[in-house]
Amino acid sequence: MMSLDRAVMMFAGLMILVSVALTYWVHPAWMWFTVFIGVNLFQASITGFCPIARLFRRLGVVPGPAFR
Repeated sequence: MMSLDRAVMMFAGLMILVSVALTYWVHPAWMWFTVFIGVNLFQASITGFCPIARLFRRLGVVPGPAFR
């Protein structure tokens, strides 16, 4: 079973790829979505608060070492 740590990293990576694709194929303003993701990752590394980790935990994903 996938740990919460890996699920969060996978989700963040997927969102970055989606935002880059939207920037390339739809409109350059989608780059702000990439910026938002980066800022969220930065603040999560400092504060320990990650909204998607809370959601995944509620969905039953088992915490790994980073989110205990």
